[in-house]
Amino acid sequence: MLLAFVALGLADAAASATHYDPLQTFAPLTLPQPVNRYRSSNGAPGPDYWQNRADYELHAQLDTVLKQLSASEVITYTNFSPDSLTSLWIQLDQNTYRADARAVAADEERRKEFTDGLILDEVAIELQGRTTAADYSVSDTRLQIRLPQPLRPAGGKIRVHIRYHYTIPGAFGGRTSWVTTKNGEIYDIAQWYPRMAVYDDVHGWDTLPYLAQEFYLEYGSFDYFVTVPWDMLVAGSGALQNPEAVLTPTQRKRLEQARSSDGTVWIRTVAEIGDPASRPAQTGTSTWHFRMDNTRDVVFSASRAFAWDAARIRLPDNGSSLAMSFYPVESAGEAAWGRSTEYLKHAVEEFSRRWFPYPYPAAVNVAGGSSGMEYPGVLFDGIGDKGKELFWITAHEIGHTWFPMVVGFNERRDAWMDEGFNTFIDIYESDVFGGGVFGPKRDPEYAPGGGNPVDEILPILADPGAPIIMTRADAILEKYRHPVTYFKSALGLVLLREQILGPERFDWTFRRFIRDWAFRHPTPADFFRAMESEGGEDLSWFWRGWYLNNWTLDLAVKGVAYVDGDPGKGAQVTVENLDRLVLPAVLQIQFKDGSRTRLRLPVETWIVHAVTTLRIDSKQPIVAVSIDPDHVLPDKDRTNNVLLMEQK
Repeated sequence: MLLAFVALGLADAAASATHYDPLQTFAPLTLPQPVNRYRSSNGAPGPDYWQNRADYELHAQLDTVLKQLSASEVITYTNFSPDSLTSLWIQLDQNTYRADARAVAADEERRKEFTDGLILDEVAIELQGRTTAADYSVSDTRLQIRLPQPLRPAGGKIRVHIRYHYTIPGAFGGRTSWVTTKNGEIYDIAQWYPRMAVYDDVHGWDTLPYLAQEFYLEYGSFDYFVTVPWDMLVAGSGALQNPEAVLTPTQRKRLEQARSSDGTVWIRTVAEIGDPASRPAQTGTSTWHFRMDNTRDVVFSASRAFAWDAARIRLPDNGSSLAMSFYPVESAGEAAWGRSTEYLKHAVEEFSRRWFPYPYPAAVNVAGGSSGMEYPGVLFDGIGDKGKELFWITAHEIGHTWFPMVVGFNERRDAWMDEGFNTFIDIYESDVFGGGVFGPKRDPEYAPGGGNPVDEILPILADPGAPIIMTRADAILEKYRHPVTYFKSALGLVLLREQILGPERFDWTFRRFIRDWAFRHPTPADFFRAMESEGGEDLSWFWRGWYLNNWTLDLAVKGVAYVDGDPGKGAQVTVENLDRLVLPAVLQIQFKDGSRTRLRLPVETWIVHAVTTLRIDSKQPIVAVSIDPDHVLPDKDRTNNVLLMEQK
């Protein structure tokens, strides 16, 4: 029905009514990280991309009387960079709980209770077969080791030996803590060992202090041993290596049954909590041995109060993993954690089908005091979570396996990538679980008011104090963290998938990006380039408007004129762009006989002018014209989106 676009040179005439400047919106865009031999123009790793590696052996002892963790570690660090390294930087995140921590200075209201941080008992280096005391310095949450001779490039290895201990923070610890329940304490142990900082091609040593944002870590293998009182269960990242030493014959049998069961199987029932017969030893301690490969971190949780259940996860190409949940009696029941493993299994299977296969031997959900936090293979969620909230938080936290556990984003700088990307994939999981029984996703991480998400974003875009997405994570005020880092970032991907590229092009490109950067460290520029190159669009206008600015969209239907005043000869419909953001849009024309036609306006509609007129070939009078009739765009003023025609 459409005969032609007629672009009128009305930009000057409309200048007083519009804030739109096509020369600004469509100006060339220089991305922050340049193309080079390490990072290619198509957004993939370059031919000379390199990445260092950190492998760990850890031995930890949990003292439930002193509330203390004591441990030793050996880090085998391999320098694959082209640079000789004269020092090593190691993260000491437990120092964030000190009263003099930079995290306290950055946000004085954030914490009122403190510990002494991580106490180093010994630091040594082993280089070329010789072990010596290290020359080191501690600065806040960072440890620098100055090497007696440079670590050679392209494969040089060094081993770092550290003994240490620290007081485990109570509930105030947030991401790591201990709390009391009816049948005993639950210890959520995270950020529990000195961890190598990342040395990369963008920043060299990335030594941002730990203020409150999350992590940037190297990949490697972890072999770790956790010694706890005999009556405790331990839920850990990776695969349990010694079940015969820490589980009863009945529990081992049940665990094997769960590996081939799509239904949830009890490993330790609620009724067995506190029963000495549910532990293989009756005195002393037991040591749990776990191993996890190709990961950037490991954590564990320990308690005598846990019930434990599990089920098989079906993965692509006949692969499998194991979904498990550990929770106290307070969390039990089909309305609450009795469905945790079901939720976990479904989310892992769906994310694996849609995006990239789950790479780890187990996925574990733990109910404890460190609610709403993700680590490789283990989630810390809330004791009181239930129903749709438990489903949402379970799907969200295990979704972090893909971002940033597999795709290793730098959360310290670009939290919008891991939180926003993960919130984005949550949306589709909520849509399909149980036929959408818990959908659409509308928790505070996505749409705080529970309304249409494209309307929910409008107050943030209009707020002059709101930061842009590309702001350094630590600099975003708490009141803007979820709206910008989670919500705006996720909505940007929704717009990119549903309105700009379309699901077919987006999904293929997004999957390729994940495959290209699995267990590697992409930057924002790598993502932008990948979506443009493989998605087949110059998206500089979108990156500029949505990510580098808080620009707003305001499309308006300005007028309808019949050719020669005769509806039978067709009509001209005038549409105007009144603000700086542009997006593809649908124009709908409704005719007197009840028929309708739709026309898609690409972003190139606005590449020269702020006003366009479209020629409509029709024989019927027009009843109404509307822009964005399906309400899928974040248009700040919808009162000018519809023009109703007077009928004579």
